[in-house]
Amino acid sequence: MSDEHSPLIPASYDIVWSIVTVLIIALTIVALVTLARSARRLTATQALIWTVVVLFIPFLGPAAWLTIGRGGVPVERT
Repeated sequence: MSDEHSPLIPASYDIVWSIVTVLIIALTIVALVTLARSARRLTATQALIWTVVVLFIPFLGPAAWLTIGRGGVPVERT
């Protein structure tokens, strides 16, 4: 069998998209962890909506939670 190299799509393209994919997955995980930690301060509806946004809008959902959503949640002082 021949080498499965495509002259139209360079190997660097695959590498870049793999890195972007890993970064988006990491951003989503970080957003879900911070959302879970903030869930006590959110209503059930707010937590559900933010979870759906984070999961179903790949880059913008987690970025929105980390910038807008988390900032709107009052911080508990201990």
